[in-house]
Amino acid sequence: MKLLCVYCASSDRIDPKYTVVAEQLGRELVARGFGLVYGGGKTGLMGAVARGTKAAGGRVVGVIPEFMKARELAFDEADELVTVVTLRERKLLMETRADAFVALPGGFGTLEEIMEILTLRQLDVVKKPCVIFNQDGFYDDLLRLFARMLAEKFFKPSNMDLFRVATSVPDIFTQIEAARGAKAESKWFETR
Repeated sequence: MKLLCVYCASSDRIDPKYTVVAEQLGRELVARGFGLVYGGGKTGLMGAVARGTKAAGGRVVGVIPEFMKARELAFDEADELVTVVTLRERKLLMETRADAFVALPGGFGTLEEIMEILTLRQLDVVKKPCVIFNQDGFYDDLLRLFARMLAEKFFKPSNMDLFRVATSVPDIFTQIEAARGAKAESKWFETR
């Protein structure tokens, strides 16, 4: 089964509009033939996307560090709950199990996870589709920063093809398909 890796917030203090959409994504990914691989949590958007996936009869693979599991933050209803020691192990396992990646709104962890995937895409290590879900303009400032990086030649124009931006849950899947086959070109403008 194909697995969609979803990076998202674990905060339980965010606006409920984000939770509603995360649950919708869980249901929609099942309808599109995907299972879920994610950080294994039961709180915030993490819990919402897992509950939406399970409610639609889908497969949930959670990957959670022991220190989070010990705090009773794990989604115990997962079909497969893998416990790891470090966040680095968690990210690597999620990356290898995934067929595509999507970043929902989130904090430092979400941003760090999606930036690592974009870095690996740029280096042509990861070749899987990557989508940033820009719900209600959440990632507008990040996308402006990318445009500045491009304008100031911190990366090449083709790097902007290594990810797609979606603005609705159905659009996430349209963008996953559109991103297939995007090629990374050499990161370096000139080597000596």
